[in-house]
Amino acid sequence: MLRQSLILIGLLVLTACNGARDLADAPVPLGDFNLVHNIAVAPKAVKGPLSREVSEEVLVKALTDATEERFGRYSGTRDYHFGMSIEGYVLAQPGIPLVFSPKSILIINVTVWDDAKNKKLTPKPHQITVLESLDQGPVVGSGYTKSAEEQLKNLAQNAAKQLENYLVQQNKENGWFDGTADAAVAAE
Repeated sequence: MLRQSLILIGLLVLTACNGARDLADAPVPLGDFNLVHNIAVAPKAVKGPLSREVSEEVLVKALTDATEERFGRYSGTRDYHFGMSIEGYVLAQPGIPLVFSPKSILIINVTVWDDAKNKKLTPKPHQITVLESLDQGPVVGSGYTKSAEEQLKNLAQNAAKQLENYLVQQNKENGWFDGTADAAVAAE
């Protein structure tokens, strides 16, 4: 019971954050990071139940635009690449206010490549699942207040923010972008 409560609280915290809210601020430190290739695909994207329809091209464009918006702010000297695959999505349709307000969801897999080493930093793809921000319509539901493209933009921005959080964590723990991983390998 406690575990389920903690998971629910965690999901609510994640959904409360709008992924674009901090874009006007300086980027969080990410070492010597420079994004070169920002590639997304969606050939196997599964449209969830009761979802609005959106094309593969629109899915890909939303994710690559949001990723460029967030990671284009970094100007390190070491080059990295993202390979992203959109696995599934739900773009909420209008529900019944206060009774049934469906939420939008986006699921992506991400692979991070180090250009200088010509190797994957993620042995297996890292999966990110995001929900729409609460400011998208927590009571009425974003299906009433936002178009499918607006919902998707919000989801893509939230996914880019979660990817940034993941990279910051990996840099802190494994030195992905600050050279400490290189130093550890050289020492061995």
